Amino acid sequence: MRGVRGSAHFVFPRTASAFRVSAPKLRSRAGSTSPTDWSAAVTRAALLVSPNSGGGAAARIAGTTAALLRESVDVLDLLVPTSTAEAAAMAERVVGANVDALVVLGGDGAAHVALQACAGTPTALAVIPAGTGNDLARALGSRSAADLVPALRSGERRRVDLGRVRGGRWFATVLCAGFDSAVNARANRMRWPAGPRRYDLALLAELLGPRPGRLLLGTPKGEIGVNALLVAVGNTGSYGGGVPVCPGADPEDGLFDVTVVEAVSRRTLLRVLPTLRTGDHTAHPAVHTFRASSIRLAGPAWTAYADGERQRALPVTATCVPGALSTIPSVLTDSSIPART
Repeated sequence: MRGVRGSAHFVFPRTASAFRVSAPKLRSRAGSTSPTDWSAAVTRAALLVSPNSGGGAAARIAGTTAALLRESVDVLDLLVPTSTAEAAAMAERVVGANVDALVVLGGDGAAHVALQACAGTPTALAVIPAGTGNDLARALGSRSAADLVPALRSGERRRVDLGRVRGGRWFATVLCAGFDSAVNARANRMRWPAGPRRYDLALLAELLGPRPGRLLLGTPKGEIGVNALLVAVGNTGSYGGGVPVCPGADPEDGLFDVTVVEAVSRRTLLRVLPTLRTGDHTAHPAVHTFRASSIRLAGPAWTAYADGERQRALPVTATCVPGALSTIPSVLTDSSIPART
């Protein structure tokens, strides 16, 4: 059983199997049930460029990326928005026009905008990493435009789960609150450095005054409370540029993997944080993990972030929606893309 790990008081009254829900299975070309589907080859795609992602890296490679994609599709619409609002409007427009695939050239923020349009539609989403964290691209196994070409030509698709905040937005990677969301908020405000090290500097600054609170977690099995420093709700495993906070998360199982870190001293926190880079933090007695199809977070005056983007202040309810997003599979796996070091 993959239940709650850690100290004995942090235990739900029933087994972890009560969390399990049935994810829809798509029928493969061979007739067996599989999360992989085949459609006609992509004929029309749109490339959404986030020009400021990665300190301008996306803008610098937009031309060569578009040229490569045009070799694999009949029509490619090039979209270069000047604001987040314009990016959202462009994504909604091309998805509403039934484009076969929306390819994002940018980071997790740009991907977050695009998946709001693609979720629950036949339009497949692909992400070419050119941002700071690139956690969704890593989860989908995409490292460059060339990784997507075989699936664009064959019409292969992969269905993945999404999380949805009640009354709010979809998310693809991790929803977090507490210490880690404070780090995220600080990193988003920083203008230097331009790369992943921004997260490291933000983390060091937040270590000066971590703010734990009495966190209430509600699931289909009931509600529990714990004095916590952070909570991470993972549809995929990593955030912050490859930090595997929910190392067992699988975006095709219909469940969130939830990681909770109890309130600990700053000295203990300094010992736990390095193990986040390897996923070994789950063995620490102050760290607890469980799985759920939906979760409600309430209690502290924390703000939830998802896909690195601000959502809302607690309380927040999120639900895992099986197979909500069609994606373009890569020739790689997520382990083929190195996390930042």
